[in-house]
Amino acid sequence: MRELIEYIARSIVTAPDEVKVTEEPSGEWIVLKLEVAQEDKGRVIGKQGRVAQAMRTLLRVAAVREGTRAMLEIV
Repeated sequence: MRELIEYIARSIVTAPDEVKVTEEPSGEWIVLKLEVAQEDKGRVIGKQGRVAQAMRTLLRVAAVREGTRAMLEIV
């Protein structure tokens, strides 16, 4: 799941080397924290949060396939 979010984020941003995804277990959830360059935050979030919501949806689908629950935070 971490690789999926990292791949999507690197495809969107202008500085792909600054994309960092960390995975933290939190009870029954896995929290993925996405960090990008300051000037790329708007690209990752998208208009009205549509890109971020699409990434969260894909993450949820991948988590269900693995039998777990996951949440995405954009730092």
